[in-house]
Amino acid sequence: MTAPSSERAALRSQRLNQVTHAPHTELDALVKSHKPFDSRESFARFVVAQYLFQSELQALYTDPNLIAIVPDLAERCRAEQARLDLADLDTEVPAPFGGALGNPSLGEALGWIFVSEGSKLGAAFLIKRAVALELSETFGARHLGEPAGGRAEGWKQFTRILDSLELSPEEDAAAERGAVAAFERFTELLKHAYAADAALA
Repeated sequence: MTAPSSERAALRSQRLNQVTHAPHTELDALVKSHKPFDSRESFARFVVAQYLFQSELQALYTDPNLIAIVPDLAERCRAEQARLDLADLDTEVPAPFGGALGNPSLGEALGWIFVSEGSKLGAAFLIKRAVALELSETFGARHLGEPAGGRAEGWKQFTRILDSLELSPEEDAAAERGAVAAFERFTELLKHAYAADAALA
């Protein structure tokens, strides 16, 4: 998973992008295969996965130790927006799915949050497609909405903090493992969400 030291990027955020390239590409292909923007019903399954992922990360977004590092972390969580989207889409809030993250180290937690925060950049493209389903930042696609202060600025602020942290090599390795695990977990949740839908059909 880890690039050779001679090729490793200087910034932590860039290294995390490097090590997650493969699982990110796999997840993108899986999302496209389920065609979430073909219908509201399909989009609702996508939101189920988003809700499960964000609700699993709520404990990190409200962790005092992490808020000490990223002061606006609690406001960045999108679990509540995803829950409201499910209500808009007449979809029940799903039960927790086994295998959620539990008690990660600081490094692992930062890797998971890196993936969650980074997904807000991609959401800029997804919300445009949701509009075709008559959904918006105030109805059905709230979790894809633009964060206060803007997507780009929010991401820059987060990565500036992440890149400036003094972490040990072990913590850096844990962050990389956490980021890869976050992509793998969302992939698992997406498969679960659409499998549940197929079982109901």
